[in-house]
Amino acid sequence: MNFLTADKVSYLFNWKWLTASVATFSALASSLPCHALPLSPGDRIRLSVSEPHLEQAQAIDDPFRFTGLYEVNLDGKLQLPLIAPITVSSLELDDVEQMVRSELIQAGLFQPSFVQVSAEIAEWAPVPVLVSGAVFLPGRVLTDGRQAANLPRFANQPPVDRETQPFTLSGDYPTERFLTSAIRQVGGVKPDADLENVRLIRNGYETVIDMSGIVTAQPVTDIPLIAGDHIIVPEIGYIQPELVRPTAITPDVIAVFLSNQTQPRGGGATGGDIAEFTYGTRFSQAAVAATCGGGSSSVNANRRVALVQTDLDTGNTAVYDRSIEDLLRDPNGSENGNPYLMPNDSIVCYDASVANTANIFNVISTILNPFTTILDIFRD
Repeated sequence: MNFLTADKVSYLFNWKWLTASVATFSALASSLPCHALPLSPGDRIRLSVSEPHLEQAQAIDDPFRFTGLYEVNLDGKLQLPLIAPITVSSLELDDVEQMVRSELIQAGLFQPSFVQVSAEIAEWAPVPVLVSGAVFLPGRVLTDGRQAANLPRFANQPPVDRETQPFTLSGDYPTERFLTSAIRQVGGVKPDADLENVRLIRNGYETVIDMSGIVTAQPVTDIPLIAGDHIIVPEIGYIQPELVRPTAITPDVIAVFLSNQTQPRGGGATGGDIAEFTYGTRFSQAAVAATCGGGSSSVNANRRVALVQTDLDTGNTAVYDRSIEDLLRDPNGSENGNPYLMPNDSIVCYDASVANTANIFNVISTILNPFTTILDIFRD
């Protein structure tokens, strides 16, 4: 009769624990999204298939050879000679190699022990994706993946015609076919974006992605995109100051309309100008940039400045009207506060009542000045 000693019990327990841990890890790994770049319609791949014996290969016409350059069709399929189209959209190159090899063997064109298939990227295509939620310009964007024509050429090498001759070297890095690039194409995220729960819907399946590390300087995996992806950036319900600054998913600069008829510039008043400000600029800083303040304190202290903001989602307009002196000396003291500037905001500067009175006298003086000159002529 066999008895389990303490050493055997400990060994069996550790072995079962290790087996269970490996199984759990495998299950978790299979459920995580893959971050390699899958294929989309329009992508071009260079397919290399081991040819038969040389004498047999010479008997095969060029249209029926398998080695060559292929482009993924609009329906996501790859069309090879003599076999049915293969669906390769959303697949990686390793999977494409296995599928092509399997189809060639099943069609009886190659023996399993002789066929070898290799797939390499020749050129990435632009892919359409949909971005919605807490972004400035939600909608459909086309991520541009074809950058091969911009690569430097070697000496005495003629220009490459993309339509007839793709870039001959294998490999390409489509910097615009990633999640962060698509978000930047729609103007970036708003200050109330929930970056910890960004949703990516692909082929009916949803993945939640934490992108908060972009603003907290933590590692973030940038997800590669394929045609038909839908990105949803949820709203968190309040303004987050850490999102109102230039980052990989927020604007670098914003356009703001300025109107200041109180201060001449370059011989004329500043009217209807469009200025660019660094994203994160506040109301008070824009008022200074628009020369709404300054000059004589007794004359200009009572000037006023207004900020006009329009909500692109609702169309509602909010107006922040403040005394320029109060805005500069106590930016956050008013009920309206000192808000951040958003794209396409408007800044309007109003003159003080003292300055208006002075302008009236200047106008009267300008009108009377010709009569004074005429009287001086007759006196002489």
